[in-house]
Amino acid sequence: MSRGQWAPAGELPWERNLFGAVSPAVRLADGRVLIAGGADGRLAAQDGTALFDPRDGVWTGAAPLRETRQMHTTTVLADGRVLVAGGCGGPVSFPARALDSAEVYDPVRRSWSDAGRMGQARCGHSSTRLPDGRVLVAGGTAARSRDSERSLTSAEVFDPVSGHWTPTGPMLDARSLHPAVALPGGGVLVAGGWAATRRDWRGGAGLAYCERYDPTSGRWTPTGGFFAARAGHRLTVLADGTVLATGGGDPDAGSQGRLDPYSRATTERYDPATGAWSREADMPCGRALHQAVRLPAGDVLVMGGTNDVLGEAGYRSAARYDPRFGTWSEEPGLAVGRLSFAAAVLADGRVLVAGGAERTGPATASGGYFQLTRTSELFTP
Repeated sequence: MSRGQWAPAGELPWERNLFGAVSPAVRLADGRVLIAGGADGRLAAQDGTALFDPRDGVWTGAAPLRETRQMHTTTVLADGRVLVAGGCGGPVSFPARALDSAEVYDPVRRSWSDAGRMGQARCGHSSTRLPDGRVLVAGGTAARSRDSERSLTSAEVFDPVSGHWTPTGPMLDARSLHPAVALPGGGVLVAGGWAATRRDWRGGAGLAYCERYDPTSGRWTPTGGFFAARAGHRLTVLADGTVLATGGGDPDAGSQGRLDPYSRATTERYDPATGAWSREADMPCGRALHQAVRLPAGDVLVMGGTNDVLGEAGYRSAARYDPRFGTWSEEPGLAVGRLSFAAAVLADGRVLVAGGAERTGPATASGGYFQLTRTSELFTP
């Protein structure tokens, strides 16, 4: 298999930490890529919006969000507009200041407008567009009391035609920071994630449980679980409709004497027909808080990330998965190691990565919160 190559692209207008369950970058109908919100190096929510034009490789600022937010979701609607929902606002705090607001970006008018309020304030939730154009939002984190947080089971649906939010069936398990993907048959799979278990910001455990949502009945049903708990992992739908889970780890493992400083190198593949996961070949390197995208040829590119417990520095390494043979091969590494960054596949098949954190905590020069980057890079398969 031939190896791809990375090349530098334009810089974002600002440095940004883009932590969340999925990539905050989305491709618009005209081929440009949108990033909105995120956090600065001290984890204060931001309202900045930027657009990347692949024709000249340049980022430009766009109309800011109506409200600062991070750990929100960004979803392209069927009509080409973009829905941003929930998240946390203001400076970093515990418990998090979860938001119930939502807004929609119109690429034609180049402006944001109000999209109503969810029934539950939430951050670190999932968002999935359904076959009929509605958007399913599920789970997340919200304040439990003045000094504790809780993970949520609640779910609701946004109708872009009416602009209204309506509740739907709750998940079977409370979870946040969980990836979700649309399945070929119209359902939605949520897999693993994190659940608050203690009264501090570190107090959570990774989940192995998975479940499926039926948009017709509005109900969730259990499905096969992971072989091991995963948080900070990624799900990628393959061309045959199966789903590949990569990396992640159990954030509570260190407190239980099971510290794995390199996160999980294991991968698993889900078959929607049987509802079961099967073990696949290990990645060359374990990682969490990375990105994974499906390339036009059907392969999966995994890049960046860090270890899920210490998280001191972003990884430069990248690897490619061939679903035909279930094998991994190493790819050239990023010029800048990064975690909690954005990634999107462009219309011409190239992959854009942008922003994120290079180092955290004691690994930074100041020993502070995050050393961020405004750089972006392009991968040509």
